[in-house]
Amino acid sequence: MSMRTIRPVIPGYLLTLIETLRARLREANFQARQRVRLVDFTRACPLTFPVLMLFVLQISGKSIQRHLHEFLDDLAAGQLFAPLTSGAVTHARAKLQACAFSELNQACVLPVIYGLEHPVQRWRGHRLVGVDSSLVRLPRNEELGQKFGWKEVTNQNGATGTRFPEARLSVLYDVLNLVGWEARLEPSTLGEVALASQQLARLQPGDVAINDRGFTGYVYLALVRQRGAHYIARCSTGSFLAVQEMFRRNRAKQSQVLWLFPPADQRAECRWLGLPVKLKVRLLSLRLPHGELEVLATSLLDEVAYPTAEFLTVYH
Repeated sequence: MSMRTIRPVIPGYLLTLIETLRARLREANFQARQRVRLVDFTRACPLTFPVLMLFVLQISGKSIQRHLHEFLDDLAAGQLFAPLTSGAVTHARAKLQACAFSELNQACVLPVIYGLEHPVQRWRGHRLVGVDSSLVRLPRNEELGQKFGWKEVTNQNGATGTRFPEARLSVLYDVLNLVGWEARLEPSTLGEVALASQQLARLQPGDVAINDRGFTGYVYLALVRQRGAHYIARCSTGSFLAVQEMFRRNRAKQSQVLWLFPPADQRAECRWLGLPVKLKVRLLSLRLPHGELEVLATSLLDEVAYPTAEFLTVYH
């Protein structure tokens, strides 16, 4: 029996994405916008602007040197090439603007993912968007410390005299279509809710923002609704009084719709931001597999269109 090669069929939207990215990387205006200095990437060298961008985009767990050798070997297609060191990559990478990758995502990736060729996954007609952040310890570098601020290391005896730059990384992510909308790296002194509130500008009417505990403050929920979007947020035991009562009763599969009002210390902020002074919210109680009660707050009020039983799966 003869052997035959089976070639995988590449979806059309992936081919479109590749061609779109290729065209943008070669675009002279894009290269001019995304280099640090006017003279960067103007000399003839192996690590041209498109080559360097492709190399960085190929996230690898290998060492930079090994990855670089394999990458250049593939590009050379069997021809001899001059070897480069990992230091050359570091030097060339410093010439790139960080926003180059954000522009590629916004201008190339997202339009293709949400274009006509790609089947967009939705839950009951909604895109599900998660947003959360983490604190990131950065390399101990004076420039990074000035940009993001220093974090002092302490122990039971107090300050140790050691410090490092610390940042907050926040990502807005479509959880069904597995694509990031926006990633922000900011000083760690900027709170996660404040940073996520800035990223809400990416939401469109009908989107559903999914958040963990800590994102159920009145102002944040009102900001989501101001965008015409909805929210599903996990409540803490110390949340609104109605939430505390649901935790106290400890009964699952409960659903109630009620009005929320801003705390006295947030009313001035609501007026300044043009937010409503009351919100209609639906509270749901669900039982987790290990027995713990979970209470969710959502702006999806219709119990027929959005059955309570579905929210445990949707949230997780």
